[in-house]
Amino acid sequence: MSLLEARDIETCYGASQVLFGMSFDVKAGEVVTLLGRNGMGKSTLVKSVTGLLAPRRGTVRLAGVDLAGRPPHHVARAGIGLVPEGRRVFPNLSVRENLVATAANRHAQPQPWTLERIYGLFPRLRERERNLACNLSGGEQQMLAIGRALMTNPRLLILDEATEGLAPLIRREIWNCLAQLKAAGHAMVVIDKNIGPLLRLADRHFIVAKGRTMWSGTSAQLRAEPALLHTYVGL
Repeated sequence: MSLLEARDIETCYGASQVLFGMSFDVKAGEVVTLLGRNGMGKSTLVKSVTGLLAPRRGTVRLAGVDLAGRPPHHVARAGIGLVPEGRRVFPNLSVRENLVATAANRHAQPQPWTLERIYGLFPRLRERERNLACNLSGGEQQMLAIGRALMTNPRLLILDEATEGLAPLIRREIWNCLAQLKAAGHAMVVIDKNIGPLLRLADRHFIVAKGRTMWSGTSAQLRAEPALLHTYVGL
């Protein structure tokens, strides 16, 4: 049984339809990617799943609970943690305040995420604990955005553009973090343009083009069909 099931999602911006019956799913403990060129519908699909946009049609279920069309705070409480494109940390709050602002353990996780666990994952955040988020580097803000999402103790973590615009050393640190989360059994959906790390990290991939799911399969299957990446991702 899948942890997340999104089926036949159709979403519009006003009169302009962007998603045309898109579907994907994530099993417990699985890492899934959404691949495709810019403007193909990946972020719109994320917004449709997390309540930032209401689908015109389709179903979104997390652990069997119907979430389609519910507002973002209901989706978050149900157990989806979002690391949005552009990070969107609270700029006038400190690192510590960002982390505790939405902290909760609504689903009684036996080993919940705490400040100490986040600081263990990202020691740099401990060093910057009293700094305002607006004074952090882009990489530090991304660490903070991931830590903030983890502090909600989500059942599923979604990262939209996980390493966009980050320096190579910081990207490596983020990928190492995601590998640790996978090893600990965290279910994740990851959007990113760095295909190499995604192939090493993810269990399955969904290729998105023009608001439709064009292909899905494992990393081994995707490696065996390089023409797919050339056609749909641009490599």
